[in-house]
Amino acid sequence: MKTTSLKNSILITAFAVGFIWCFKAFELNFNVDLSWLGVYPLALPGLVGIITAPLIHGSLEHIFNNTLPMLVLGSFLIYGYPKTRWRVLITVWLLSGIGVWLFGRESFHIGASGLTHGVFFYLFVVSIFRRDHRSVVLMMIAFFMYGGMTMSIFPRQEGISFEYHLFGALAGVLCACLWHSLDPKPTVKAYSWEVEPKSEDPIIGDQWRLDGQAEDNEGNIKTVPNEKENMNDQR
Repeated sequence: MKTTSLKNSILITAFAVGFIWCFKAFELNFNVDLSWLGVYPLALPGLVGIITAPLIHGSLEHIFNNTLPMLVLGSFLIYGYPKTRWRVLITVWLLSGIGVWLFGRESFHIGASGLTHGVFFYLFVVSIFRRDHRSVVLMMIAFFMYGGMTMSIFPRQEGISFEYHLFGALAGVLCACLWHSLDPKPTVKAYSWEVEPKSEDPIIGDQWRLDGQAEDNEGNIKTVPNEKENMNDQR
């Protein structure tokens, strides 16, 4: 699959972020509360939230805190991993919601924080497996900006669904373990000064070799019998 440019990756992610903002605009304009579309653990109606919960946010601060990291991390994912980006997003989306439904506290869990944590942990762990320049650079920028996500998977503040953070992170780690080798590593350009010349020195030539030495097709030096030795053997 062809790699998407960074500019187009940002545009794609910005479109997704704008789609999420449409739900908040709908709530504000019509004065409705869509939190019932969140994940409610161990309740059959709460299963709908596995699909819809990442689209719903409780306040403007909540949606700002989730969509800004999504814009950055999502752009990195789409740009750096063309073969696995969509399966990672879908897997993190579903597994984080399922984990919350099975093990979360009795409350409506909403927000895209599970998705952002999953993408962050995917970028972090996959760079450890791959260790190519692009993966490491993307991970370093992501960690510099949002390294605090490594701590927000633990319960710290009332009213924040750490379960969504935790299961999103676990889903991201799982994706990295399963699919870290699917995306081709970027080719490294070799400069002329890095390539050792195979030609002989224009002044010395092959005079440095001992008698009876020659170079094979692979550039290895080997000894070959000379004519005098062949004549002696025939006698």
